[in-house]
Amino acid sequence: MKYLAAYLLLTIGGNAAPSAKDVTALLATVGIEAESERIETLIAQLAGKDINELIAEGTSKLASVPSGGAAAAAAPAAGAAAAEEKKEEKKEEAKEESDDDMGFGLFD
Repeated sequence: MKYLAAYLLLTIGGNAAPSAKDVTALLATVGIEAESERIETLIAQLAGKDINELIAEGTSKLASVPSGGAAAAAAPAAGAAAAEEKKEEKKEEAKEESDDDMGFGLFD
């Protein structure tokens, strides 16, 4: 991820096609040792591609991924009784915790 971030920073900075040397130099400025194999793989995969088009394509793919919001909305109706039981358990736990002071307080 750090290699991709460095690549993107270089493209935002005006370098339309950063090289492995450019990415390595940028990472070195912040003290990160770069793995040349990973950088070469990244450069090879991004060669000849417009980074803005790749970002737009990825965003459209992420938009189609379900996030689970619909299932979470249905859960409160089905689990109302379970929620009440959990509240009772939490109250009992709070009572047990108050006994942990062993008979004295901080300022006694």
